[in-house]
Amino acid sequence: MSAAPRGAPPGEVRIIGGRWRRSKLAVPARPGLRPTPERVRETLFNWLGQDLAGWRVLDAFAGSGALGFEAASRGAAEVVLLERDAPMCRALEASRQRLDGQALRVECVDALAWMRAAAPALAGHFDLVLLDPPFGAALLPRALAAAMPLLAAGGWLYVESGEALESLPAGLAPHRELLAGAVHAQLLRRTAAADRSCVTTVRDDCA
Repeated sequence: MSAAPRGAPPGEVRIIGGRWRRSKLAVPARPGLRPTPERVRETLFNWLGQDLAGWRVLDAFAGSGALGFEAASRGAAEVVLLERDAPMCRALEASRQRLDGQALRVECVDALAWMRAAAPALAGHFDLVLLDPPFGAALLPRALAAAMPLLAAGGWLYVESGEALESLPAGLAPHRELLAGAVHAQLLRRTAAADRSCVTTVRDDCA
């Protein structure tokens, strides 16, 4: 969940796929919250595949939890949501309990500090890491560096930011990319060989 250039949180977001499809997550009126739009989420999970059964997922900078709850809804075995804002943490936990989300775990912590501290014990643990830090906060390079040790070989890293990445850390290859207004969304893979990249808009298909 990232800082919005304008506007306010919508009050709730809707899960669009999986067993919790059409369920809603409360979004408290907190400064700087910007839920990932439904169309962008739909595109992301089309890229990843609709069935995430058995996946281990980290949703750093979780905010509304839209991305992490989508992953759990589609069968992920473990989803860790990191969020440092206390009211948002309470909202995430309330949604987890209401949906009986046993695969979900909410950590009310600083995402960068948590990832750095977790690296020795959880090296290569996550199949998917979701990074959506606040726009304009210059956190993305540090977030990428902190997330890399946690990502499994062949694992996926999704980045949502206010501008496209100019360069990637060693070991990450571009896979898919979309532009949606001010949002740049990129799906990267931890692999030695770069996959074919694809740039699209949310109105177009990417073959």
